[in-house]
Amino acid sequence: MQLVEPVVLSPGAESNLAERQRDEVLKCLEPAGRRSVAELSEMSDVDRCKWLFWNIHENLEAVRQMEPALQARINSMQYSVMDEALLVDQAALNKRLDLSCRWTMELSFPGYPEEVTYPIGDGWINLVIASEAPAYLHVATGQKAYLDADHTTYPNQIYLEGWISDHLWQDIRTHLANPNPSCRTDVVLLDSTLFPVRRDFEFVAGPPGAIGVTNIEFRAFSHPTERRMVRRAEPRRPR
Repeated sequence: MQLVEPVVLSPGAESNLAERQRDEVLKCLEPAGRRSVAELSEMSDVDRCKWLFWNIHENLEAVRQMEPALQARINSMQYSVMDEALLVDQAALNKRLDLSCRWTMELSFPGYPEEVTYPIGDGWINLVIASEAPAYLHVATGQKAYLDADHTTYPNQIYLEGWISDHLWQDIRTHLANPNPSCRTDVVLLDSTLFPVRRDFEFVAGPPGAIGVTNIEFRAFSHPTERRMVRRAEPRRPR
């Protein structure tokens, strides 16, 4: 049987293909994405998720004025280790952390003393624990993860695919494994770390329509209803 030679695209052609694929994804999100902020409370989790992704891609500066923060309430944890010494010439451990979670979006509005929280779906956080991003993970240099969503399932699934250092893992592992029901650990993505995977944002990468993430924050709470005192380290932007 004759083998077919793989098609190798030039960087420019590959970029154009990625943009066309991104446009196709955003067309599906557009009806929800163009709805007003006032309608968010009436929308389903699926449509709120679509609203977020579309506006991060197509309306970034305006949506940043609301300082969107994503918070994942962790429901369960799975830690996996595989000895890759049999697969490669040198000894190596493949460590993975998979977290089942419930995602919410927080927006800040003028005149409101606290952020308004909206549920946007369930999902998974899949993290490789390593000294650097593995070659198979589709992220750019300096990028920690990307956020993607599957709207064909019910409830819709939101996925954070990325990596963390072993040093960070050592700091958070006891909090994640804490059996005390009064304690919890959340994953937080602040607005200053979220960027659309699109042309002109080459410092992030990911599937078409995804959101690049440059930093992942873990927050441990001593009580399930405890709220953080400040959302971000830097002061709020003037209105």
